[in-house]
Amino acid sequence: MCGIVGFTCYRSQFDQRSAIQRMADSIRHRGPDDEGFYLNNEIALGHRRLSIIDIEGGHQPMFNEDRTVAVVFNGEIYNFQGLKEDLIKRGHTFVSHTDTEVLVHLYEDYGEEFLGYLNGMFSLALWDQKQEILLLARDRAGKKPLYYAEIQGELVFASELKAMTHYPLFTKEMDTLAFVKYLAHEYVPTPHSIFKGVNKLPAGSYLVYKKGTYAIKGFWDYHFGKAYRNQGSEKELIGELDSLLRDSVSRRLISDVPLGVFLSGGVDSSAIVAYMADLMPSKDIKTFSIGFEDKSFDESGFAKDVANYFNTSHYEQILDPKTMLDILPKVIASLDEPFADASIIPTYLLSRFTRENVTVALGGDGGDELFMGYPTFQASKLAGFYDWIPHSIHKNVIEKLAQKLPVSMNNISLDFKIKQFLGAVKMDKSYRDQLWLGAFSPEEMNRLLMNRDHGGLSNTELFSEVISYNQNNDCQHPLDRLSYFYFKGYLHDDILVKVDRASMANSLETRAPFLDVELMDFIGTIPNKFKMKGFNMKYILKKTLANKLPKHILQRPKKGFGIPVGKWFRKDLKPLVLDVFSKDKIKREGLFEYKYIKKLLDEHIAGTRDHRKKLWTLFVFEQWLDSWG
Repeated sequence: MCGIVGFTCYRSQFDQRSAIQRMADSIRHRGPDDEGFYLNNEIALGHRRLSIIDIEGGHQPMFNEDRTVAVVFNGEIYNFQGLKEDLIKRGHTFVSHTDTEVLVHLYEDYGEEFLGYLNGMFSLALWDQKQEILLLARDRAGKKPLYYAEIQGELVFASELKAMTHYPLFTKEMDTLAFVKYLAHEYVPTPHSIFKGVNKLPAGSYLVYKKGTYAIKGFWDYHFGKAYRNQGSEKELIGELDSLLRDSVSRRLISDVPLGVFLSGGVDSSAIVAYMADLMPSKDIKTFSIGFEDKSFDESGFAKDVANYFNTSHYEQILDPKTMLDILPKVIASLDEPFADASIIPTYLLSRFTRENVTVALGGDGGDELFMGYPTFQASKLAGFYDWIPHSIHKNVIEKLAQKLPVSMNNISLDFKIKQFLGAVKMDKSYRDQLWLGAFSPEEMNRLLMNRDHGGLSNTELFSEVISYNQNNDCQHPLDRLSYFYFKGYLHDDILVKVDRASMANSLETRAPFLDVELMDFIGTIPNKFKMKGFNMKYILKKTLANKLPKHILQRPKKGFGIPVGKWFRKDLKPLVLDVFSKDKIKREGLFEYKYIKKLLDEHIAGTRDHRKKLWTLFVFEQWLDSWG
């Protein structure tokens, strides 16, 4: 895994070699093993390398035979060996054994369409000297990040936002629209970034820049509905899914360095271990887990069960409040923009101690989105029945009764689920699920924000990306549309960002077998009745794994990778939280109404309300503001 940076040089007068060096140095953690640069009068390309395949010969930038095409690349191409064989037959000459070199030769033969041939995770920048074209691209699921900006007539790009800030003409100005969207989503949704003028390139798309103008085009999207072609028997679907999962895991075992697997004890990560055990000796499989002292959040027992079942070499660490406080500054430093998924902390710790033993780790990311594995899929189905209840009864009776439920700070407690469900069940279906996932509703933001112009956005503006995902697809069924939203939104901008930042901050490469292109294309053709049967989530996946995993692992309820931050706010983290939200500090910043934040704090600390999501979202923003603002 690697990091890439670069910019065009048509007009800028500064020292370009020094600038590209500073940009690359800022993301050294993404590639501590090597660096490489390419500069001419039109382009500057930089690369930091984490050596995984062809350790000796994979130096970048990499070129074609006559050095008219150059590429810097972050990721892995899992089908590169087959592509390489075909390219050699077509007359191309290779000088390395790395997957990166296939990119320049594919581009020579197929132009922009070369991206469709790639099965892998990637962000890349390719320079065509003859045509003076810069092409930026990002993989289908968005595993690997890529930011870009047009600054004073030049195009600038980087794997991380922090590298953009080292470009000499960059100015740090917070984008207020992105800021408000963060409060609603708990992350800044693509294509926005927290800094004005900087965008994220969407997954499955590429940007073509030529002499001052650029266009963004898509080369892949996730399809459902009209794509249903698998109307075969359940047995046939299970057989094909089993074969594709095995192939996907097998492709991700290609490595010249040690590899392991993140194991939570849930269905998805356990499935990866099961297929690895079919492909290699179990004693050679290294599994890594994080546990918690708080049993309502702890899954380490299930992880141990799976590790013992397959006889893997198992490693475990326990996260307590002291450990969290110790690593919190490092986690915040790894984030270029505010990001309020608290599970990034255990993911960071998991990545750190995994990296002590291996350089590559497989994980189960994507399984919940593709197979409808989140409780909100059940909630959405239940909401169809709830719609029959009159709004007056919902508001005046049911909601008031729910507020009287005893408050619990346990992981996904009953009162938490009920209150989250009722808080958004009567809202517009096109963005209702985002309200279930997010922190602040539009109404709450109006009370929170000091500048009413910031909080005065309509729901359509605030949730424009979510609404777009729900409307601009070929899905014929509500559950398919919901799965599409989770894939394009939550997976893309939350889960994959969390894993990429936490792992790459520790120079660890992560691979996601569920996000294999052949597997994703097949899953899109499975009718949703096989993914969610009644209220039984991941039905077809669990049936496929029935003879591979212990029964109690398949039947266990989803817990999620949360941390007991709600309890820590009331005890161990209380002094820090009170300092972060001090009256003088909040008033000096001029963004939030202190009175509203104090109300959230007082109620949470007293235990009368559970405001963990809101307080953590604000806490992370304040920490980010102190570091970057």
